[in-house]
Amino acid sequence: MQATKAALLTKEYAIGLVDRQLECGDDEVIVKNHLMGICGSDKSFYRGQLPPKTAEFRQEPKFPFYLGHESGGEVVEVGRQVREFKPGDQVMAFGWNNNFATYFKAKVFELEPVPEGLEMDIASLGEPVACAMYSGLHAGVQLGDTVAVMGGGFAGQIIAQCAKKKGAAKVIVIDVLDGKLQLAKKLGADIVINATADDPVQAVLDITGGSGADVVVEAAGSEQSINAATALLKHNGIFVWYSWITRPVRLDISRWHDDGIEFRNTCLVHHTRQERQVWTPQALRPVVQGLIDIKSLITHEFSLKDIDKAFQFVDKDDAAVKVVLRP
Repeated sequence: MQATKAALLTKEYAIGLVDRQLECGDDEVIVKNHLMGICGSDKSFYRGQLPPKTAEFRQEPKFPFYLGHESGGEVVEVGRQVREFKPGDQVMAFGWNNNFATYFKAKVFELEPVPEGLEMDIASLGEPVACAMYSGLHAGVQLGDTVAVMGGGFAGQIIAQCAKKKGAAKVIVIDVLDGKLQLAKKLGADIVINATADDPVQAVLDITGGSGADVVVEAAGSEQSINAATALLKHNGIFVWYSWITRPVRLDISRWHDDGIEFRNTCLVHHTRQERQVWTPQALRPVVQGLIDIKSLITHEFSLKDIDKAFQFVDKDDAAVKVVLRP
């Protein structure tokens, strides 16, 4: 048995640490955490916006909820049937396993080995980094394209960098916060648009001579953002889904049909585990090679014991890009 402190979300806006005992099953692995990240979906859960149950969940999405999925660390124990990992191995979490904890337990298929050369601060964010990189690599960006990224959060910043590296002539990042837009500019975006000051649809149409962006990536996660993305995309353009919205929204979908828009759902973790196992090393390779800046996106750090303060902070300060916790 492994004792751990772990996060429990008892109701909306109420999170704290509880004591848990982890027993390693025959096909399970226990990991000592190195670092944890707060995902946008964690913030939605904290606000009480729990989605319907899907195949993604190992536990019902209802209160009380053992929160956390972004983390990585060192294997400390393996079950007797486990051959893929051994104590001392460094791994990245790819499952919902109450990862806001000093230790967490996972099935073998919910872990990925850390690629050689990837430091643990970044590897511990391997799931969100790999998902965003996979999106950038599979967004259909071609040499010379104009790409619009809706949302300058963690994923949007990575996807924008990836689009530029893939040869986009213009990468446009759209957000409502100047701090995120300044960061996007620093990391290589050609044009940034503050949607509170300018109409992003008209701005993109003006930039493209009225035709619209070749590719739009929806990484903001709002009804307004999805509809703006629809309007600023060119005829037969590519609409890339990334964000996860946990509540129903009203969408203007006439253009989707009438203009032959192509849709791509590119969040790697929601594909099959077999696809994930193949693509995770490839998605992280440019990060290992130093082609994509991840460190600049880690903007705030808390101790796990201060998890309540960390969630109060992310709830009130949308300027934070990636907030992390250390055990």
